[in-house]
Amino acid sequence: MLDRARIDELAAGMRGDVVRPGDPAYDDTRRVYNGMIDRHPALIARCEDVADVIAAVRFGVDRDLDIAIRGGGHNAGGLGVCDAGLVVDLGGMRGVRVDPQTRRARAEGGCLLRDVDHATHAFGLATPVGFISTTGLAGLLLGGGTGHLTRKYGLTIDNLISADVVLADGKLVHASADEHADLFWALRGGGGNFGVVTSFELALHPVDTVIAGPTMWPLDRSFEVMQWYREFILGAPEDLNGFFAFLVVPPVAPYPPELHGKKVCAVVWCWLGAAEDANAAFEPIRAMNPMLFGLQPMPLPALDRVFDPLYPPGWQWYWRADFVESIPDAAIDLHIDYAEMLPTPYSTMHLYPSDGAAQRVDPHATAYSYREANWNQVIVGVDPDPANRQLIADWTRGYWAALHPHSLGGAYVNFLMDDEGADRTRATYRDNYPRLAAIKRIYDPENRFHINKNIAPDVEAEAPTEASSPERVPPAPA
Repeated sequence: MLDRARIDELAAGMRGDVVRPGDPAYDDTRRVYNGMIDRHPALIARCEDVADVIAAVRFGVDRDLDIAIRGGGHNAGGLGVCDAGLVVDLGGMRGVRVDPQTRRARAEGGCLLRDVDHATHAFGLATPVGFISTTGLAGLLLGGGTGHLTRKYGLTIDNLISADVVLADGKLVHASADEHADLFWALRGGGGNFGVVTSFELALHPVDTVIAGPTMWPLDRSFEVMQWYREFILGAPEDLNGFFAFLVVPPVAPYPPELHGKKVCAVVWCWLGAAEDANAAFEPIRAMNPMLFGLQPMPLPALDRVFDPLYPPGWQWYWRADFVESIPDAAIDLHIDYAEMLPTPYSTMHLYPSDGAAQRVDPHATAYSYREANWNQVIVGVDPDPANRQLIADWTRGYWAALHPHSLGGAYVNFLMDDEGADRTRATYRDNYPRLAAIKRIYDPENRFHINKNIAPDVEAEAPTEASSPERVPPAPA
């Protein structure tokens, strides 16, 4: 039971609201993107500034509450909310400040990808983000961050310059290559394990109008198209990104009516180079004779919003993922088997390229380990009807189990579900895990931030020789 007087004291000391069960806003505020998640926190602290975050964290720690950190609420496993605990909701912190001279942006921890796009596009600049603009920047970035710009400009974490973090003791620290460098290393892929990130400083790149859109082929050409795609994309100019997908064509423009409802294989492209060079880059794609060639010029933010209306918040989602280095013919056969069994019109499989710039970062330079992966593969069962949750989960699990032997073993941490266990988390970080655990022991020794893909403090690790120096952690493996 929480002391009402102390809750009132917290509420009086915050600029934002404190939402409690029974409040009119409670049900809307506790919901997250994945409609499968239905959790009931004791309190939701809707923070509007860093002082609010500090107050909320101290309140939660003092009362030994579970603490969930919510940015955009998009996490596959619903990690932005908890039962009977405290949600630190950053949704009121969505400011972005752009410096076009230094090509840097400072984005607050509650920003959605669309907020970053909006602010940076005004200056003809961008930073790598994801594929659905309602995604929260914080969750995406802290797990790695892959999107249309990855082959050219790397993962989102590769563009992180610094971060402000509220730790479990309520202190605010600045993490960068020069300050709390170990924490900065851990934030780049280690998820929400180490504190509440209240702002991110990001490098920006000159990106304005892109040439982008889908190409589609009949499902019966999938074997041929996947064989071609696996070779073509890895040799393509890094100005060209294209992710492969199996999908059911949605009954909306710009898709022609004769394709509506058909199962197809597709690639969604994005060309970042000069417009006059696009035709040459697209020539091998046209040579594959797609039945739909939907590429056209558009502002980058428009591309990042394409999928928003197709996947609104509140639907049922069940995910499985793996990192993939190669796509052998045997794997293609399995892909096609499960593509033919797509259980709902919204379920899909994507292969996001992660070669190019993302692979030029050493696997021990950040917490994100799988730099050799050529693709980030995700299988998602999706449907608006809760009655179909078992159907989509069974299809997703079966698909993943069949393909997993052809993977590198770990998966993009942002795509892991709660029911996959600690071994999957360890497999995702490989030999970076011991260093992450040691850093966790320094910055969050009591594991207050554990509603995540948790990296527990390494109680068996030798303690740093100087406890007062957070930078003293085991070095990265050679």
